[in-house]
Amino acid sequence: MKNVTISLDEKVARWARVKAAEQDKSLSRFLAELLEERMRHEPGDRAEFLQVLRSVKPVPLREPGEKLPTRDELYDRKLFRR
Repeated sequence: MKNVTISLDEKVARWARVKAAEQDKSLSRFLAELLEERMRHEPGDRAEFLQVLRSVKPVPLREPGEKLPTRDELYDRKLFRR
């Protein structure tokens, strides 16, 4: 386990000390668990992302035998023009 020093606004520090005491935990343990929980819900886990990416079925751009769309057709912005 790594020791770190953090600076908190007095109001935030007071709130954190109260919450930690309510859960019968040290401030250090309370903040560590809070950060661990946040980390688990943070997007960006590469393995999880790759698993989701691999589970998505590809969408064909055209039907078999059909000609590919031109660049102009792909980037047509008529809907955004007035």
